[in-house]
Amino acid sequence: MFSEEIAQYSWNETTQRILSKTEADVVNALSKSQCDIDDFMALISPAAAPYLEQMALLSRKYTQERFGKVISMYIPLYITNSCTNHCVYCGFNHNNPMPRTILKPDEIEQECLAIKRLAPFENLLIVTGENPRDAGVDYLEKALQTARPHFNNLSIEVMPLKSEDYYRLTRSGLNGVVCFQETYNRDRYKVYHPRGMKSNYEWRLNGYDRMGQAGVHKIGMGVLIGLEDWRTDVTFMAMHLLYLRKHYWQTRYSVNFPRLRPSAGGFPPNVVMSDRELAQLTFAFRIFDHDIDISVSTREAPHFRDHIATLGATSMSAGSKTEPGGYHTYPQALEQFSVSDERTPAEVADAIRQIGYEVVWKDWDKIFD
Repeated sequence: MFSEEIAQYSWNETTQRILSKTEADVVNALSKSQCDIDDFMALISPAAAPYLEQMALLSRKYTQERFGKVISMYIPLYITNSCTNHCVYCGFNHNNPMPRTILKPDEIEQECLAIKRLAPFENLLIVTGENPRDAGVDYLEKALQTARPHFNNLSIEVMPLKSEDYYRLTRSGLNGVVCFQETYNRDRYKVYHPRGMKSNYEWRLNGYDRMGQAGVHKIGMGVLIGLEDWRTDVTFMAMHLLYLRKHYWQTRYSVNFPRLRPSAGGFPPNVVMSDRELAQLTFAFRIFDHDIDISVSTREAPHFRDHIATLGATSMSAGSKTEPGGYHTYPQALEQFSVSDERTPAEVADAIRQIGYEVVWKDWDKIFD
């Protein structure tokens, strides 16, 4: 399990290694066709800031070589905001005194139909709070079975599950799993997740192993930018990715770097990442891993998303509602966070086409299941 491997590394020592990188280290990393973790640290370090344009060109080159000039579109469907966790930064925090919603199968069906009226989405991400008693594996299985006739590609972003549960859900149409570790800083993890099943650092961290063991087709990774030093967090995520690729080489992988957005509870970020730094991280990850799917959600502003679409991103959400029932059933339900890009899917697609890229609504077919 990865928890055993990560125990070999010190958070503080890793931070110092990143900050000690020089311009010579950056130049050396940019000269390589394949970078190692040391090169990645150089590319995200402050020393790489003067090389942003060179990194952008290299990132664009690798992205177009592997993916062409296309952006894959997806949309999230929140089916419950009921949650037993007490995450201090999240709108779904159990302590927030707001009505909770668990969509029934017929309501999920109506949400699916409403999404299909928005745009020809085929990639659906089903999202829940973490409530294993009232919205556990049986509930998730039914949700997948309800959504499957409407979408060719189904992913979930839910509580970490047992390996056998992931396998069970693949039998009901599951293609991918997205899970955010939030932060790899074990000593600080409990500060942000004081109670609930999410407070178990090892269970969440080793969930990716359980996904790989279950043969999940695609695994999505991410840290929440704003909790701890972002450079150290993404370095541990890059180490984690290398580990997963070695052990579960038949699985596809994606990464996302969400920046903390306003939510109920008003938790202020401890670390603020600028647009230039987010661009630097995107370029660094593409140079580090040419084949990784880099996703950019509606947390980010339109101008940033439009520019990064040509420089490293490969998938984007559009028209997102972060409250259960937001597309049709309960438009005033408690949302997880506020979005920044409020354009319609058609407006986002048009912006992508205007920069010379093709919009792809479908990149997976049921026949492959």
